[in-house]
Amino acid sequence: MKLKGKVAIVTGGNSGIGKGIALALAREGADVCVVGRNLERGNQVVQMIEEIGTRATFIQADVGDEEQTKHYVAETVKKFGAVHIMVNNAALIHQALVVDLKVEDWDYIIRTNLRSVFLGSKYAAIEMIKQKQGGRIINVSSIHAAISEPQAAPYTAAKGGIEAFTRTLATELAPYKITANILAPGATYTELTVPMYTPSVKEALYKRIPLQDIANPEDIACGAVFMASDESRYMTGARICIDGGYEMDGSLPGAKYWSD
Repeated sequence: MKLKGKVAIVTGGNSGIGKGIALALAREGADVCVVGRNLERGNQVVQMIEEIGTRATFIQADVGDEEQTKHYVAETVKKFGAVHIMVNNAALIHQALVVDLKVEDWDYIIRTNLRSVFLGSKYAAIEMIKQKQGGRIINVSSIHAAISEPQAAPYTAAKGGIEAFTRTLATELAPYKITANILAPGATYTELTVPMYTPSVKEALYKRIPLQDIANPEDIACGAVFMASDESRYMTGARICIDGGYEMDGSLPGAKYWSD
């Protein structure tokens, strides 16, 4: 119960990694506001959290909209009395070559994946500063902030922007004892990614990832729990990468570097 008495907001919390994070925070005692677009799935996550034994609510919102962001933060404070943990997780991906990419598709992904992180961080931080109790902001990036993902330029641009933004945010909020950190998942099974993991893609990933596996949302959520807890109190502007070794490994798949 590392988070007993804490209140968390998780955007994109009705599916995938966000759902895994929302449930993990609840298991550690946090009350959770789940923010997302899909009402049915959002209410299902709320029910799962309540069955764990903590309080939860779902707010349907467009996370790229300023007024709706103000609303979900204000409603969280109204219902639970405070906000201590902000997890900016909501994200979409659009696959197209840069030369074929429509400007409106670029703008939509940047709005959903990057602008939303700015808005969520800003309005959660305003509440945390008023509360004078510190706080935790966790921004979910990706290994693809650092390494290429073809046909996903707006997605990778947004993730790179999240990481640069979070470092600046961490500096500005440090005087208030509010930490801001980056969680960077690697290949993870979610509703968003499962269609992309064709047999050939999975075969290639198993060759490329040292641990030869693809994560589940629960694997990523462990990092969020740590960042949300007092155990991470002396860490800010930092990045935790949970990717089975994908990003760090520069070896050639199948190459033999040592003799038996």
